[in-house]
Amino acid sequence: MIVFLDFEASSLSKHSYPIEIAWVFEDGRSRSFLIKPKPGWTDWSADAEKVHGISRDRLREEGSDVELVVRELMAELSGNELYASSPSWDGKWLSALLRGGGMPRHALRLRKSDDLFAEVASAILNTGGATVDIPALVANVIARSEPDNPAHRALPDALLELKRLGLVRDTARKIAAS
Repeated sequence: MIVFLDFEASSLSKHSYPIEIAWVFEDGRSRSFLIKPKPGWTDWSADAEKVHGISRDRLREEGSDVELVVRELMAELSGNELYASSPSWDGKWLSALLRGGGMPRHALRLRKSDDLFAEVASAILNTGGATVDIPALVANVIARSEPDNPAHRALPDALLELKRLGLVRDTARKIAAS
């Protein structure tokens, strides 16, 4: 099944680590965890905190241990198709999370959401006989669905990717029907 993942992180530096993860299945089921930093995970950006609004104190008080998050992640997501809007960043934090939980860093792999959107649109439009610029269709859907005030939290961001999948399907179906 298709699953969209998203992370929030301590910063955008080389030493950043995941502080929140969320995933949403294509059928709408979702999970979200704040992640308690492991000893040694000390990188922190006040600017990043201003964006996501998650403090270090909140992580210490409400965060789940990395090992618990990784057990849940592996139990729920193994064998599914995993996508993220920015797999280079999200993949970095997924690797850090997996390693922190004692798993190989590539136990789960992410693909780029935009690639899925293009595949879905192509599959619909290849049966309809219409000649359409698929990358432009995907870019247009993404631009139209960009929130005015993005939440910059993992679950709303993962849910946005699921919404975009539906919008790509709807748009491609309308074009194919015309």
